Amino acid sequence: MNERTLVVAGALNMFIAVGCGAFGAHGLKKMLSDEMLAIWHTAVTYQAMHALGMIAIALLLPRLGGALMHWAGNLMLAGIMLFSGSLYLLALTGTRVLGAITPIGGAAFLAAWLLVAWSACKA
Repeated sequence: MNERTLVVAGALNMFIAVGCGAFGAHGLKKMLSDEMLAIWHTAVTYQAMHALGMIAIALLLPRLGGALMHWAGNLMLAGIMLFSGSLYLLALTGTRVLGAITPIGGAAFLAAWLLVAWSACKA
């Protein structure tokens, strides 16, 4: 992804995270158990953190450049979809098998941050 696409994707994910956070705090509070609300909150938190990470990568791309930073941005987006997405679905449906997808998203987040660090070391 180029800088503009990363910023757009990061901003849209922040928009979704804020909306999901508000929905969880107000709309789901009486519908979900405390355990499922905590799972929802974790999904929102990680989505927001990594949406900001995507914007940070976009800002760093002109300085650090390279394929590693592009991969990092792609992995953050994939991580949001897999990690937060699976947790949102788990909280809403109670389908526990979705929890098996979550670590794949977490691994994508970890790999993305390692690639950012590696890019900074190489620059």
